[in-house]
Amino acid sequence: MPENQVNSSPAVAGQPPAIAVRGLLKVYGRGERAKQALKGIDLDIPRGSFFGLLGPNGAGKSTLINILAGLVRKTAGTASIWGHDIDTDTRLARAAIGVVPQELNLDPFFTPREALEFQAGLYGLPKSERRTDEILAAVGLSDKANSYARTLSGGMRRRLLVAKALVHAPPVLVLDEPTAGVDIELRQQLWAYVRELNAAGTTVVLTTHYLEEAEALCDRIAIINHGTVVASDETPALLRRLDRKDVILTLGADLDAAPAAFADLQAELLDPRRLRLHYRPSQMPFSAVLSRIQAAGLEIVDLSTQEADLEDLFLELTRKRVS
Repeated sequence: MPENQVNSSPAVAGQPPAIAVRGLLKVYGRGERAKQALKGIDLDIPRGSFFGLLGPNGAGKSTLINILAGLVRKTAGTASIWGHDIDTDTRLARAAIGVVPQELNLDPFFTPREALEFQAGLYGLPKSERRTDEILAAVGLSDKANSYARTLSGGMRRRLLVAKALVHAPPVLVLDEPTAGVDIELRQQLWAYVRELNAAGTTVVLTTHYLEEAEALCDRIAIINHGTVVASDETPALLRRLDRKDVILTLGADLDAAPAAFADLQAELLDPRRLRLHYRPSQMPFSAVLSRIQAAGLEIVDLSTQEADLEDLFLELTRKRVS
C-alpha cells in the first residue's frame, strides 16, 4: 500500500472516530467586519457510519468540509481524519478523505478516464494499483470513458465527481449536495452505489437539502445552525426529541368547527370531514387519545397517524437564533 493510502477497514473498539473535531473555529475578516463561520464546533463522526451533516444555507457546513479537505485554514481548534491530525499529519489526513463538491468543477477537455488517471497520479498511486475502469463501471460511465467531460450531461458530470473522489480508495467519503439538480433515476443509482460503499466499511458524510433523503439514508445526523452544532444523535433518537404525533380523523358527518373538547389537543379542522389532533406520546398514550375520540361521540370513517419527521425537527432547531 502506498505511503499516502489509508487502511479503510471498518471500526473496531478503541479506534478513533472517522472524523473528530474539537473547538473548531473559523473567523473570516478582522475587526468590526469579522464574521464567525464556525463557533468552536465539537463533533465526532463514527467509523462506518452514514452521517448526515445538515443545516440551512450559511450555517457553516461547507466551511467545515473545506477545512477537513485542506481548502480552508481554520482559525483555532483541532480536526483529525481517520486518526490523522489535519495540521501535523496532513498527507495522511488528506489521503483519508474524498470530497464530492457541490460545484461541477471538471476540466472540460479531459475524458473521464484521463480525469481519473490524473487524479490517481496526484495521490501517487502506481499504475498497478489504479482502478480506473472498475470505478467508471461502478458509476455507470464506462461507455463515456473516452468522451470529453464537456460533452457529458449534468448527471454524468456529477457521477464523474464521485468517481474522482474514490480514486485513492479513501475510508471517508464526503458528499456535498450530490443530488442537487439530479433526476430521480440517477439519484437512486447513486444512492444504491453509495450504500454498497458504506456497507463495505466506507464512512459516508452527506450534506443535502433533501431532508427526506437524509432521514432515509443516514444512521446519525448532526444539524448545524449559525456555526454551532445544535443537535447530533442517532437518527431515531433525534426524531424522538420532537415528541409530537398527529391523529387525522375522517368523519361520517360535516363539522362546522373543531370540537371544544379537543382544545388541549390543538384540534384543527382540515375540511368539514377531516379533523387533525396533536398530542405528545411522552405525556399521553395513544390509547388515551382513542378513548377521548370514542367518548366524543364522533362518527369515525377512517383514522390515521402521522409521525413528526426530520423536516419538522430541522425547522424547529434552525428557526432558533444562536447568539
